[in-house]
Amino acid sequence: MIEAILILVGFVLLYYGGEWLVGGGASLAVKAGITPLVVGLTVVAFGTSCPELMVSVDAALTGHGEISIGNVVGSNIFNIALILGMSAMIKPLKVKLQLLRFDTPIMILVTVLFTIFFIDRNISRIEALILFLGLITYTVVVIRMARSEVKKSKSAGDYNEIKAEYDLSVCIFFIAAGLITLVVGARFLVDGAIMIAKAFNISEAVIGLTIVAAGTSLPELATSVVASARKQSDISIGNIVGSNIFNILCIVGIAGLISPISAPGISNFDIFTMLLTAGILFTLMKTGFTINRFEGLILLLIYIGYVAYLWPKN
Repeated sequence: MIEAILILVGFVLLYYGGEWLVGGGASLAVKAGITPLVVGLTVVAFGTSCPELMVSVDAALTGHGEISIGNVVGSNIFNIALILGMSAMIKPLKVKLQLLRFDTPIMILVTVLFTIFFIDRNISRIEALILFLGLITYTVVVIRMARSEVKKSKSAGDYNEIKAEYDLSVCIFFIAAGLITLVVGARFLVDGAIMIAKAFNISEAVIGLTIVAAGTSLPELATSVVASARKQSDISIGNIVGSNIFNILCIVGIAGLISPISAPGISNFDIFTMLLTAGILFTLMKTGFTINRFEGLILLLIYIGYVAYLWPKN
């Protein structure tokens, strides 16, 4: 009972912490003169990945590498197979050319890079630094591309400027409250997950790959499903692709820089599944530039099969 309460409270705190951080950060960015497009590609993308970041850093610092890496690997699988699968079944998802030409290949590239680094089941500070530098490079490129798009929109008369949602003092309060809530929520979730693993003799790797990964992906789940229902396919898919890139470059990068990570419990099958889902997504996106309901069902069945494979063996 205590373990379930800790995890439930952790999920709630992570969800609201992420919401407050995104809301306050986005308004502050707009006040600073950053364009709405750049806010969406940077502040919001980082904000929705903050639950994963806090959990993975906390787990790495306390010596629970399987939860730290399992959270990232499991979240990336969950994001594509379950979230996009569900979203496509609600409404077929149309794919924008930029997403196919740039963001998705980048996602696959960083996934392959992580796989190479993680062959020895360790992430050193040097490897983490390379990933973090990749994050900086990716962010700079995205900002430049966004500015170019804004210039084109302004010249075409299609650019709509938005105003900050909150005053400066409210922005700062939400950012601070969001960060504190995320830290506390991460601690509750990690402690609860460890207690469940010990109580039921389940490996920390499986807990990280499933329960923790699903819980920290709640912001992505809510964003993509709602966007799909509102026929905003670019947001639904872009949110997932961007989050998967941030999960590897930002979360593994920062967590590994703070403390080298060892996760021998993460298997080749887990890494292969993460690579497979990324590759399948790219293939589905190329077929007619649409992910239809049947393809969404395929993704969903892949996730169900993956989880079914994991649990009986532990």
